[in-house]
Amino acid sequence: MTGTRCVCLPGVPSWVGLATRDLDGAKDFYGPLLGWRFQAVPGRRGSYAQALAGETVVAGINATAHEWELPVTWTTYFGTESADAAASRVQERGGTVAVGPLSADEGRLALAADPAGASFGVLECQAEPGRLRPSGVGGNAVWVELRTRDAFEAAMFYGGVFDWDRRPSPPYTVRWEEDRVILDIDDRTVATLYGGAVEGTVDPRLRPRWHVFFSVADVAAAVETAEKLGGQAIGEPSPTHFGRTATLRDPEGGLFCVVSGHD
Repeated sequence: MTGTRCVCLPGVPSWVGLATRDLDGAKDFYGPLLGWRFQAVPGRRGSYAQALAGETVVAGINATAHEWELPVTWTTYFGTESADAAASRVQERGGTVAVGPLSADEGRLALAADPAGASFGVLECQAEPGRLRPSGVGGNAVWVELRTRDAFEAAMFYGGVFDWDRRPSPPYTVRWEEDRVILDIDDRTVATLYGGAVEGTVDPRLRPRWHVFFSVADVAAAVETAEKLGGQAIGEPSPTHFGRTATLRDPEGGLFCVVSGHD
């Protein structure tokens, strides 16, 4: 993702955005933690900034949580040929559309939720193809993970919204592996869907939710830095199929994950 407009690939996680209440506070937290610097977008008022890892634009931070009556949260946006058509398919398949479709700097987008209540976004692709992927630079969003009630039902929902079964394989591959569904692009995992989520659990990691994983050199060091900056670790760091990970909460309550060893 480069420049002031992100790039995207239809049907694939292509952008992540943070809805926060305090833009400066978010910069003060995520900048030192993930090595980000920030840039304003011409024509946008001061409530929005783009985060850069090296020279790559990797995320948007928008101080709209209060304005849109949303919790402080990270949202995963899936690329689509038409945000309006994708929003219609969300509703046809039992999901809900909370915001949009509307035009923004990233492109035409909408905020939605799947039938289990996990929030996500759709982003109309208007630029060269791209996707969440490692680039050798720390701080990138390298993959996303859905915790949901039933991974099979979730795959049917998202596959229908984003036409996974109609896209060429390769590069698109949907795999079923034990208790998870995996979306690969060019033999690289970009999204995983796990079952077993419970809406009423006190553990936020186990509620229906899309989790964003950011690349760091050392998970333990990232946890320590996050806590010094006013954040909080949710549980202990743990090994996974994709590397060592930890779930963190920023000072305003936004959940996200860090991972090391993911290639």
